[in-house]
Amino acid sequence: MKTFFTLLDREVKSFFYSPIAYVVLFYFLLLTGFNFFFNVGFLNRGPNEITVVELFFNGALFWFPFVLIFPLITMRTYSEEFRMGTVEPLTTAPVTDWQVVLAKFFGVVVFYALLWAPSFLYFAAFQLITKQQAASAAGSYYGSYLLLLLIGMFYISIGCLASALTKDQINAGVISFSAITLCLFGPVLPAVVINSTDTKLRDVWTYLSPLEHMGDFSRGLIDSRPIVWYLSMTIFMLIATFQVFQYRKWKA
Repeated sequence: MKTFFTLLDREVKSFFYSPIAYVVLFYFLLLTGFNFFFNVGFLNRGPNEITVVELFFNGALFWFPFVLIFPLITMRTYSEEFRMGTVEPLTTAPVTDWQVVLAKFFGVVVFYALLWAPSFLYFAAFQLITKQQAASAAGSYYGSYLLLLLIGMFYISIGCLASALTKDQINAGVISFSAITLCLFGPVLPAVVINSTDTKLRDVWTYLSPLEHMGDFSRGLIDSRPIVWYLSMTIFMLIATFQVFQYRKWKA
């Protein structure tokens, strides 16, 4: 475990040695802050049953920066190592390939969590100033941030796999952005494009839709099925990343 945490510390620090981390952090906070401001302004127009938390986590201004951050924070994960040749001394050190893969994955997860940490202050400030609750129940907070973590882990694993496939960061970013966009908006295609009336097909796509999941979780309706789905897909992507990493390591 000591070796793993040493690698994890290396990965987390590598973010803050690069200016891209501060650029991502600045613009992400700017966009999420504007999203919160816009939603509060919308609620000020008149009585509404929807809460601030539901609006914040379900609007277009939420999903736009959400999709964009994953290619940006994962594209350097492996591609930079292979491009710079630093993967060789890393893999010849007394560490296992699984330790490297997991350290890189959780290093990005830690940075991802740091991106969202300031959003707690939005709701705290709202309640302090207005003397009103930003959510109908505590479960709305727990559900929203739990799903943020689960979806984030899945999409980070996709980004890590994309980065392991190529030496070029731009290619890794394009691959991960395309895959994540498909995962996010693909499940709504039967209803929007195909206009399918098959209830079973709709149920399947609803089960896979992050948009539907966030709508439920932000209302405090925590379902175990999406939890199992995102965790299992994350594990699958990490196994695929491990296989690709091993192949490219020996090929190099």
